[in-house]
Amino acid sequence: MNIAEFRASHRGQMALPAEARRRWNLGEGGSVEIVDLGDALLIVPAGRGGLRALLRDAINEAGGYAQLAAQVAADESELA
Repeated sequence: MNIAEFRASHRGQMALPAEARRRWNLGEGGSVEIVDLGDALLIVPAGRGGLRALLRDAINEAGGYAQLAAQVAADESELA
């Protein structure tokens, strides 16, 4: 996982690095979806089934919602 820090312009714009644009096939005018998580923003490429599909696939890969919730409860008791 690569983490980078970017500054927003006075108009609120940011540029994605060329490496990320190539990796995610984001040519000129490419779309992304942005989720406000409260204390963070999550930016994902649009057009691949959307963010819901991405989250559904991640939950399924983790063994389903019940198993994922049980693991989170075991790891982070204050979230249970």
